[in-house]
Order: sequence, then C-alpha cells, then structure tokens
Amino acid sequence: MTSAIIEITGAVKHFGEVRAVDGVDLGIRAGEIFGLIGHNGAGKSTLFKTMLGLLPLTAGSIRIDGQAVRGRDFREVRRRIGYLPENVVFYDNLSGLETLAFFARLKGVAAGACAGLLEKVGLGHAARRRVRGYSKGMRQRLGLAQALLGDPAILFLDEPTTGLDPEAIREFYVLVGELRDRGATVVLTSHILAEIQARVDRLAIMKSGRIQATGTLSGLREAMDLPLVFHVTLRPGAAGALREALAPLGLPEVQGEGDRLVVRVARADKMAVLGVLARLNDRVVDIHVHEPSLEDVFLGYAA
Repeated sequence: MTSAIIEITGAVKHFGEVRAVDGVDLGIRAGEIFGLIGHNGAGKSTLFKTMLGLLPLTAGSIRIDGQAVRGRDFREVRRRIGYLPENVVFYDNLSGLETLAFFARLKGVAAGACAGLLEKVGLGHAARRRVRGYSKGMRQRLGLAQALLGDPAILFLDEPTTGLDPEAIREFYVLVGELRDRGATVVLTSHILAEIQARVDRLAIMKSGRIQATGTLSGLREAMDLPLVFHVTLRPGAAGALREALAPLGLPEVQGEGDRLVVRVARADKMAVLGVLARLNDRVVDIHVHEPSLEDVFLGYAA
C-alpha cells in the first residue's frame, strides 16, 4: 500500500475564468479506499473527469498505473477502470439486464456476468423490468453494477450512495470493502461525511479547486488540534468537586448545570482530565468523550 497507482502533479483545469482545478498534487496508493470531499463546486467531479481522461488538463499531468492519462497507451489501463458518475442516466426502454449487457459489450465483458452482478447489487428481482420503472435508488444500484463490470482494478465512485436507503448504504460499503480486500483501489466522493469517516483509509479535503489537506482522519484531527469534548454525568452534589479538581489544569470554564457537565479540552490535556475523573471514583456515573468528527475536521479546513 505504499506505491501510488494514481499520481497527479500540478493538475490545472480552467473553464474560461473559472479555475475548477487549480494546481493539485495528489498520490493515491494501490489498494486503498480514498475519499475526496469538499463543498459543491470545490472541483471534485472535474478532478474525477480529468483522472478518467474525459476532460483534458489545462496544465499538469496525471498518470494511472504508470501511464499518462490521454496518452497513447492509456486505453488498456482504462479497460481496468470502473466509473459511477454523480448523475446516472440510462435508456428507459431497456430492462436492467439489457442495460448492463449493453455496457458489457462496450467494455468487452462477457454478457454472462450481468445477471450475477445484478444479484450482487440487489437488483436480481428487477433484472427484466424496464428502467423507466426503477426508483432513484434502483438506478443507482444499476450504475454501481455497470461500474463493477469486468472486475475493475480501480473504481471511481462519484456520490455513490445517492438515493440509497440505510440498509443499501451498509451493503454498498461491505461490497467496497470486499473489493479493497481483493486489491482494488477505490476513489470516492460523498457529501455525507459521517457515512465515510470510518470507511476510508485516507482522504483529501478540496476547496476552490485546491487540496487543503490529505491524510488519515486521525492524522487530520491531530493536525487541526481540535478540542475533545467530555460529557460527564455525576452523582448528585458532585459537580463542585469536579470543578475544583479541574481548576489546576487551567481549562476554560466548565459548562453545564446540575449533575451533567461539559468539559472542552485540548487533545494534549486528555489524559490529565481522565486522571482527574478517575480520582473522583464513584462520584462519576458516566463519561462520554466526543472526538472531532470528519465534519468538524472538514469545516476547520474548508472554512
């Protein structure tokens, strides 16, 4: 997992005066699930399309598996890439099975694989139903099946869980995990940050066409040095003892009333606060420590 299968160097893509991608340097390792997050208009989808060779760069370079995107030898690499666009569009008059068979022919994949893929994404029961009768979530599943044709080594998934219910989202990420375990590289975007924070190996935060930060969630948390929040439930009458015990640490004012207090602390003070709580012994009923979420980290970098 140390070698970069996708190497982006100084990537720039302008549409007139709009700098959609503005000097991106990024390496994505083979065999990892990589998340690309950012506000609408941050440049995520444009960067996706340049990586796929669908849009030419204004400047810079992108290499996938050693080959320059849009280079003479990239055609063979592209056969091992799957892509699910943000907005999936299909022919309404074809059935799900016919739609997948059509894309299989385009990709040079045996049509016999189509029925099994539809079963895999939960569409086996609707394989012969016309796509015009599919719900948004069913269309999204069909799009995922299309992206999985040919057992791709690299998957680009742009907002892949749009329209899926919670059970389908869980099943989707189980499938993505299985692909990673088999060695596939998965690059995805999502607006639902809570959904991906425990499911990506690394991520990049994008704003105004530029990468603001790259790393693991824990690494980005530490770099931002966002505070931890302790929610403490105490025995009746113990709040004063806790405030007094915390006073030598020089923490900001402890918030809350009665027997439920909220203590915000720098990450460096975490163990000291836990030590204070341990010394209070049976006067502490419950402790919940809130780590900064991916949303907290994202808002810190993207503000």
